[in-house]
Amino acid sequence: MSKVYFSIGSNKGNRSGLINEAIDKIDIIIGKVVLKSSIYETKSWGFNSNNFYNICILLESTLTPELILNKILTIEKDMGRLKTTDQYSDRCIDIDILFFDNMIVNSKSLEIPHPRIQLRKFVLTPMLELTPDLIHPILNKSIRQLELECVDKDQPIKVR
Repeated sequence: MSKVYFSIGSNKGNRSGLINEAIDKIDIIIGKVVLKSSIYETKSWGFNSNNFYNICILLESTLTPELILNKILTIEKDMGRLKTTDQYSDRCIDIDILFFDNMIVNSKSLEIPHPRIQLRKFVLTPMLELTPDLIHPILNKSIRQLELECVDKDQPIKVR
């Protein structure tokens, strides 16, 4: 059983409802959700738009990283996410794999750990709730240390 951390975000429609729907689908299709952070609100990152709601979750799964990615893409598509460009844009749901045990994956379609964790308070702040002492397997720093060093000045606001 592998421990997998996800970040889930939404800035369109019923943001908290969409996040909860995604978590339910993940729990059924990918693996048992064992921990959830609070939901946080932040400004959009990389473009100007509606504020995002973000959450991090920990799940246990027997699936491979590649199979999990395929299932995430299916969940996003089924929930109405349309990927039209490589640029940041509004989205009803966005699911990213942050960590998969201590594994490092660097393929054309998947990078684990997520390559921008250390730049994003909207990921680091909810991850602090789940696992402040988790060590990033490439940067060799804890989530707590990464959050303290993060240059992102947009502090997430706890919604619930």
